[in-house]
Formats: sequence, C-alpha cells, structure tokens
Amino acid sequence: MTAEELKGASQKSCDVIKNIGSGIQCLNSYVLDNKTYCVYKATSKEVIKEHAQKSGFPATHIMEIKTEIGPETAKN
Repeated sequence: MTAEELKGASQKSCDVIKNIGSGIQCLNSYVLDNKTYCVYKATSKEVIKEHAQKSGFPATHIMEIKTEIGPETAKN
C-alpha cells in the first residue's frame, strides 16, 4: 500500500471507532507485504468484528492476548 492508502485506511478505522464508542481502541497495526495485523483493546470480539465490517477490512482471525512479555520480563 502507498503512504496515501495507509493514511486513508487509518482515517477510516478512526472514524468507525469514533462512531462505535468506548468499547474499542486501536493500539497499533503492523503492515506486511500481503497482510496487516492489528492490535486492539476491546470489550469483546464482537466489537472488533463490528469495526471490521463497518470499516470494510477483513478480520479473519481474532485472538485474545493473554499476557505480554518483553526485555523487562527477563529482569524479574
């Protein structure tokens, strides 16, 4: 995707989130050659599905993050 296309997709996503309300927050999206992985903080999988449907973005797999680790985890 071009920078302009990415900007448009981000704007569309933000607009839909504003309309849905406080049940969903986009934390980050990771764009690969042929896929995009999005990380959301949401009250349910259904809210994420609603966002995908209203945005026109496919949400083929929705998985719950159980915990997060990083370099700081090794220090504990």
